[in-house]
Amino acid sequence: MPKSRIRKKKSDLYTPPSNLTGPKKKGPSPRWVGPLVLGLLGLGVLWLITAYITQGGAEPRVPVMESLENWNVLVGFGFIASGFALATQWR
Repeated sequence: MPKSRIRKKKSDLYTPPSNLTGPKKKGPSPRWVGPLVLGLLGLGVLWLITAYITQGGAEPRVPVMESLENWNVLVGFGFIASGFALATQWR
């Protein structure tokens, strides 16, 4: 009769390296990140509000916003999106 195969213990299969410490923890964010997030979000909202108020040729006119025309929506949402992206990295 053939001899059965000898089973190895799980500890014999893999031995982890002893110098492995795990993932490195990142420290807290700099103090300027929070105000920058709020500033970008606020600037985006103010840009959109100002663009809609001055859109129909009403006074006061803003030369930069007049030249951008409908791209003002993209600029405003760009500020908001960048503020949100920065907020996701805040620790």
